[in-house]
Amino acid sequence: MQRAALFSGSDAQMAAGDLGELLVPYMPTIRVPKSGDRVYKTECAFSYDSPDSEGGLYVCMNTFLGFGREHIERHYRKTGQCVYLHLKRHVIEKVPGASGGALPKRRNAKLFLDLETNSDLNSDDFEYEDEAKLVIFPDHYEISLPNIEELPALVTIACDALLSAKSPYRKQDSDSWEEELQASKHAKTLVQLDNGVRIPPSGWKCSKCDLRENLWLNLTDGSVLCGKWFFDGSGGNGHATEHYKETGYPLAVKLGTITPDGADVYSFDEEEPVLDPHIAKHLAHFGIDMLQMQVTENGLRDNDIKPRVSEWEVIQEAGVKLKPMYGPGYTGMKNLGNSCYLNAVMQAIFSIPEFQRAYVGNLPRIFDYSPLDPTQDFNTQMAKLGHGLLSGQYSKPPMKSELIEQVMKEEHKPQHNGVSPQMFKAFISKDHPEFSSNRQQDAQEFFLHLINLVERNPVGSENPSDVFRFLVEERTQCCQSRKVRYTERVDYIMQLPVAMEAATNKDELIAYELKRREAEAARRPPPELVRAKIPFSACLQAFSEPSNVEDFWSSALQAKSAGVKTSRFASFPEYLVVQIKKFTFGLDWIPKKLDVSIDMPDFLDINHLRARGLQPGEEELPDIAPPIIIPDDPKALDIDESSVMQLAEMGFPLEACRKAVYYTGNLGAEVAFNWIIAHMEEPDFAEPLVIPAFGEVASSGAAGFGAVGLDNQPPEEMVAIIISMGFQRDLAIQALKATNNNLERALEWIFSHPELEEEVEPALDMMNMANNANANILAETGSEGPRIKDGSGRYELFGFISHMGTSTMSGHYVCHLKKEGRWVIYNDLRVCASERPPKDLGYIYFYHRIPS
Repeated sequence: MQRAALFSGSDAQMAAGDLGELLVPYMPTIRVPKSGDRVYKTECAFSYDSPDSEGGLYVCMNTFLGFGREHIERHYRKTGQCVYLHLKRHVIEKVPGASGGALPKRRNAKLFLDLETNSDLNSDDFEYEDEAKLVIFPDHYEISLPNIEELPALVTIACDALLSAKSPYRKQDSDSWEEELQASKHAKTLVQLDNGVRIPPSGWKCSKCDLRENLWLNLTDGSVLCGKWFFDGSGGNGHATEHYKETGYPLAVKLGTITPDGADVYSFDEEEPVLDPHIAKHLAHFGIDMLQMQVTENGLRDNDIKPRVSEWEVIQEAGVKLKPMYGPGYTGMKNLGNSCYLNAVMQAIFSIPEFQRAYVGNLPRIFDYSPLDPTQDFNTQMAKLGHGLLSGQYSKPPMKSELIEQVMKEEHKPQHNGVSPQMFKAFISKDHPEFSSNRQQDAQEFFLHLINLVERNPVGSENPSDVFRFLVEERTQCCQSRKVRYTERVDYIMQLPVAMEAATNKDELIAYELKRREAEAARRPPPELVRAKIPFSACLQAFSEPSNVEDFWSSALQAKSAGVKTSRFASFPEYLVVQIKKFTFGLDWIPKKLDVSIDMPDFLDINHLRARGLQPGEEELPDIAPPIIIPDDPKALDIDESSVMQLAEMGFPLEACRKAVYYTGNLGAEVAFNWIIAHMEEPDFAEPLVIPAFGEVASSGAAGFGAVGLDNQPPEEMVAIIISMGFQRDLAIQALKATNNNLERALEWIFSHPELEEEVEPALDMMNMANNANANILAETGSEGPRIKDGSGRYELFGFISHMGTSTMSGHYVCHLKKEGRWVIYNDLRVCASERPPKDLGYIYFYHRIPS
């Protein structure tokens, strides 16, 4: 059957009396969705087609998976499933009535699809109509719905249940996939006291504690009070909530969020953020003209502030008219609610040719060999997202002439600009305590999470994450004996410290701080921001300088001693990812961000950081493991807080860092980092550390180093760490047994026995092939040690991710990429040619090796 005939459907309508008989052979394959079934009625499993698309969406009546026109035949061939519910949303022009008004012309009594409406359409001129019909393959018979009288009861019940099913992305957790804000029940009837209160344009503070941030204006009596640590990550003493409990006044607006477009409103009675359709009137009661307000970080109006160099304005290139970009590679991504960290990272990832080839280049094979539920397959969802971003199918410029022609035909075909990564986010964040939430996250932590998933789901003969992997040589020296030890570890990110002491504008910074404090004391607008200017060369120098090793145990002295460590590149990656360590912790453990400007170079040469190995005249530390001390009370074991701090500054949850240091026996941040990489997928990864009583069985993460299991096998914990570095399991076990379960010696042993890797590969390859969902498209991936792509250390900048806000747990991320010779800004759905790329304010930078 030709494709045109397959989808015409014009001659496939059945007589009413034949409907029941027609469906009889397929009744065993039609299911009624039960509680727990995921019903995908708004998005295709392989593409971003939806009921809004020209071909609509086909939902399988057995698996409840959705498929666009291009992919429905694949599912039919693979499963033999014949009955689908076809969903289509139409956008039509309203018919003018005799009196000149528009009369609705509907085929259906209501909109029954849970879809967003197109805000570009004028609701006075257009309306939506949803259509549903059963389609039977392979002859494409169509049965329009509703057709209750003629359809078997089971079919009617199944169709109704499918159409009324909730989104598969909604969760019970209040932090996950928050519902769209609803209008407050108090907004229309809110009583406002005529007490003469007028709110000034600046100088706000809590009337009970003098706090000057996270302030809320009660819309009944005009009280200005502080919030609690809840709404946007800001701190407070909860006086706004206390005031509600005392008075019952239900609505409050957050000062500093008021703009001509609206404001953040919270209902204490309904216990959730809400919409206030009458917010302009309610604010005017207290002398606030919202049309004159603009959102600021400190709650001041724009006309009270001098021209600022706020990172929010600079990074998003506010105030500059940016030209929208369309076509392949210029597709935006919808923000699902604090998902900009994911959007920024994925835009950067799919600008890299190796990832494009691995997923989009292999797309037909990945889709053909995908499991029966492609929504739960990593490679399928990566290929889907990559195609969505690179095909240009969802990034088309508006065509005025085409739009006029469509309107004349009473049928509007909406442009599909941008993709919504709901299915992708739901899968890759599944069971992760942080990424599965609707809270803001650290882009660097998500990047490592993604690389971990890429490593665990190979696709083809080459793993695209190989382009980021490099070896780090650690040189540790005992300060007393002067003897040294060289070790190597795998890494994916070069972390550069911020050398604040090297700021070139120290005098300006001191003067600004004095003026800022004076303005705060006098309740005046703050002075124009002065940002610390840090030379990149100073940050690079700080990276290469020796650092002290806490609690260093010298095998030469057989005792603890002072030690220093330096890091060098044992190999240079194809793509160098550089993270600026802007986020740190204060003495009170409260995270803070360093607002600095660093002159990041377009061209970078780090060949001088190449590792050199043991040098003439250097003497190695003896290969002796430190003694194993088992305390009488395990709870008395100290945790190295300096190692915890180092890991926390990388963006990992604090409790996870404490567990990593504890379970690795205080052997240092590097060993603990490998523990984190090996365990970050576990459900209790970020849960508080629980130290088992002596004699109890610890959790899977608590296998003590140096301890031999009851089956005389090396501790599983050590094995997992070595596997996370790219080595095979059998080789890890063999190395640990040969070195009495000493992790550092085991790694050295592996590097000194590369020939043993070949002996364990065949059996492991067969095991991996059997266990992988995409086994049919995988090639053997044998390698000797960690897979690296070494070469020159000369690089060129091609992208960077910037962060706005005071913490990785709040704010906003934006990505800039250099494409076709010019910079482009990716700000969620908005993709534009960049006029002033803020290369000095980035958080994560992406460099590509310059061919030698």
